[in-house]
Amino acid sequence: MILLKQRVFTAITISLIFTIVLIFFGTNAALILSAIIILYAGWEWANLAGYDSNYEKLLFTVAVSVTMIFFNFLMDIHNSAPINLDMGTLIFHCLVPWWVLAIYWIRSYPKGSIFWKSKFAKSLIGLLVLTPTWLSIIILISFEYGKYLIFGVIFIVALSDITAFFVGIRFGKHKLCKNVSPNKTWEGFLGAIAANLILIIFLGLLLEINRINLLPLFFLIMATTLSSVIGDLLISMLKRHRGIKDSGYILPGHGGVLDRIDGHSIAFPVFTLIFISSNFQFSILN
Repeated sequence: MILLKQRVFTAITISLIFTIVLIFFGTNAALILSAIIILYAGWEWANLAGYDSNYEKLLFTVAVSVTMIFFNFLMDIHNSAPINLDMGTLIFHCLVPWWVLAIYWIRSYPKGSIFWKSKFAKSLIGLLVLTPTWLSIIILISFEYGKYLIFGVIFIVALSDITAFFVGIRFGKHKLCKNVSPNKTWEGFLGAIAANLILIIFLGLLLEINRINLLPLFFLIMATTLSSVIGDLLISMLKRHRGIKDSGYILPGHGGVLDRIDGHSIAFPVFTLIFISSNFQFSILN
C-alpha cells in the first residue's frame, strides 16, 4: 500500500510539474524539460544495455543527444520555417517494421533474445525507442493546440496504466505475457481498453463529434493504448534480461525515469504517426 501511494504521488507530481512548465513557461521550456528527461532515460538505458562504467553510460547518452539534434535539423526546427511534417511522417513510417519486430521479440521471449542480447543491439534498440519519443514531442508541440495533444497522450497512457493495474489486482487471472511481466494480465489489459472506450465516448459527447469523425478518434486512442502496453512490455523484457527490477532509483514508487516513461516511449510515436498522416488530424478537430 505504501508503494502504491508513492507511485500515485510520484505520477501526479511529475504530471503537475510538466503541466506547470508547459503552461507558465512555454513550449521552449517544455522541450528543454523533455530533452532532460529523455537524456536521463538514456543514461538508465545504458545500464539496461549492459554498460557498467559511467564512461560507457555517458557515451551512450551522448549518442542519444546527437541523434536528437540530428532529428532537429531534419525537421527544420532550427529556423523559423514551418516544421517538416513530411520528413516526420517518413521517419515514423520507417519505424513501423521495428514496432512489429518488438512485438515478436516480446512474444517470443526468452528464445527471441538471441537476436538482441548484445550490447550493440540493445543500444540500437535504445535509440529506436528514445529518440522517436523526442521527435514526437517536437512535432506535436509545433501545432497551435500542441500542448493539448501532449496532455492527451500522457492522459491516455496514465489511464491505461492505472486501470490495468487496479483491474489486474482485482480480477486478474490470465497472464498477458508471463515470461516478460508475470504481474500483467489480460483482465488488466481489457480494463485499460474499456477505460479508453469510455474516454472516447466522453470526448465524443463533450466535443459533439459526429459518428463518422468518431471512428478516427477511436482508432487514434485505441492504437495509442495498445502501443503503450507494447512499450511497457518492451522495457520489462529488457529489465528481466538484465536481471533488475527497476531501471533506476530516482523516482519513489517507480524506480527510474525509464520506468515512468516506458509506455510513452512507443505511445507518443504511434500517436504522432497516425495524427499527422493523411491530414488525419483534420477529420477529428474539424
